[in-house]
Amino acid sequence: MTPAEQALRASLDAADVAFTTIEHEPVFTVEQSAPLHDKIPGLHTKNLFLKDADGALFLVTAPALLPLDLKRVASLIGAKRLSFGRPDLLIETLGVEPGSVTTLAAFNDRDGRVRVVLDRTLAGDDDVGVHPLRNSATTILRGTELVRWLTLVCHAPLIVDLEQARRN
Repeated sequence: MTPAEQALRASLDAADVAFTTIEHEPVFTVEQSAPLHDKIPGLHTKNLFLKDADGALFLVTAPALLPLDLKRVASLIGAKRLSFGRPDLLIETLGVEPGSVTTLAAFNDRDGRVRVVLDRTLAGDDDVGVHPLRNSATTILRGTELVRWLTLVCHAPLIVDLEQARRN
């Protein structure tokens, strides 16, 4: 376990967030993670590191199988012309490599540069699976606890209905 992951776990523990982490083979895409969906409980997610035309940064967490239209996402969150953020910017702001993007990486954004956007279905009482800063494990925690913890680490999420941004 890396020092960053140890610090993340300590933060979750300090906030009394109950979580379980399940180790697995590294997965880089939602498609690669599909065989794990039957083995790992909870709602599965995908995470998009995005930048808008004004330079604002967003970490969008959505249900894994929801196809998103970035123009609709931009409209929904009040952003201009979203595109994927560069890998070096991802590493600089969230401290994770491409393929390991996770809502929990907001913990590494000490400067508050990244706005967390969370689909409303992931903010409820159901368990949610997210990477613990690496793509070779999944951490499962309750959606309400994820929202509470994000707020405690100064990244209160913008909770939206990303179904409205579904790609046709």
